[in-house]
Amino acid sequence: MNTAVKNFFGVAAAIIVLLGVNAYTGTNNPINLPDYDTEVTTSENRSVASLKDLNDAIVDIAEKTNPSVVTITTEKTQQVRRMDPFSMFFGNPNNRDGQTQEYVQRGLGSGVIVSEDGLILTNNHVIDNTDEIKVRMFNGDEIDAELIGTDPETDIAVLKVNTGNLPAVTLGNSDEAKVGSFVLAIGSPLSADLAHTVSFGIVSARGRTLNNLTAYGDYIQTDAAINPGNSGGALIDMNGELVGINSAIASRSGGNDGIGFAIPIKLAKRIMDDLIEDGVVSRGYLGMYYAGEVDQTMAAALGLDNAGGIIVGQIEEDGPAAKAGLKEDDIIVSVNGEKIKDWDAFRLEIANLKPGKKVDLEVIRDGEGQEISVTLGSRPGTEIASNEPEKEDIVEKLGFKVAELSSDIKRQLNIVNDVEGVVVREISESSNAFERGLQRGDVITAVKRKKVSSVEQFYDEVERSTEKGDQAILLTIERNNLKQFIAFRL
Repeated sequence: MNTAVKNFFGVAAAIIVLLGVNAYTGTNNPINLPDYDTEVTTSENRSVASLKDLNDAIVDIAEKTNPSVVTITTEKTQQVRRMDPFSMFFGNPNNRDGQTQEYVQRGLGSGVIVSEDGLILTNNHVIDNTDEIKVRMFNGDEIDAELIGTDPETDIAVLKVNTGNLPAVTLGNSDEAKVGSFVLAIGSPLSADLAHTVSFGIVSARGRTLNNLTAYGDYIQTDAAINPGNSGGALIDMNGELVGINSAIASRSGGNDGIGFAIPIKLAKRIMDDLIEDGVVSRGYLGMYYAGEVDQTMAAALGLDNAGGIIVGQIEEDGPAAKAGLKEDDIIVSVNGEKIKDWDAFRLEIANLKPGKKVDLEVIRDGEGQEISVTLGSRPGTEIASNEPEKEDIVEKLGFKVAELSSDIKRQLNIVNDVEGVVVREISESSNAFERGLQRGDVITAVKRKKVSSVEQFYDEVERSTEKGDQAILLTIERNNLKQFIAFRL
């Protein structure tokens, strides 16, 4: 670590002083500050000198880490049917079905080089459903990238470029990125012409969950400016190390409103290692439903001295929890000695562990505490995180993708337990299915009135329909526990 970085932690007081001097009220009037004596003035002069050390440290970090961030461009070629207006109104025997032309859809994102031999971390949504992926380096070189694997559940993807001696970033410890810590966000916001833009801010919050975007998340929130195109880029700490992969923004305008989210590098690396070694992401599984969190009111109602923990709902028969002796209405208060903050944190903790791993649960049952050891099983329905392609031709015709309807997704969507089907996890707004009313999160229970209970069965039914020459598909869906029908053209 260079001298400038070492001096960073010694200038916090200086920053506070300078912020106070430059602070403004909501009426745009300067805050009236008292007169200070010469000692304070001298102190401020020393603070300015220290602030220059901080500035030099940030410049040094930006210069060293910027070459590790790349711009990712993607292309997807689609066949679009174009109707000739003369054919439509006057008839043309040579053009009854209209003409087709190729339409190239282009995308932009960012990525981070994490190994000298060419491994790159980015977001799944940056490269999802594309035909071509190119990586533009800091020096302007453009290289074709190979997709190693993806995990939509955490929005992580791993790419590989066939070149060596690349400027890989050092992976940091995202657990040490505390609220208030300074961070840099580096990426290609809005346009490839704005590649390697560096913005500065702090860690605003930790442990954010975005269930509308990913099934699992432990996001770092930051006010460092993040815009569309920054996705997949780097969140760098003041050690010059990668602590997060920038992924999403909360915005009313579509641009930066000072609320951005990054996937902690601890989680991203775990996903990357699985994809490289196995091609799929394996997640621990307990086999239980969630019945509520123990807040102060719940603790009082249950006669407990302290709040905290989750209440066990239904136990899946022959699942890991059932085999270990966990029971309905048990209250789980800790995992491996760590107190449980809430349900989202608990399920992420379990999912981050490998199947076969033993966990010790501290449980309160009938007012008495006890320890239960559970050997985790494999989480069903999550092996969609693979480098094996989906039925791309069918997906392209449909304009949307589906995933298994796991117990966790049922809970998030408030779906009753006896409903079977698949859930819409992605849908193109340009698709006919979207225009006809299909939405992300809809549960498809039948295709042309034939029930489906798995992704494979769903695609098989669609494929069977297209082979018959059907021009339209009828879906039976559940939305807000109400049955609906949606028909759309392929």
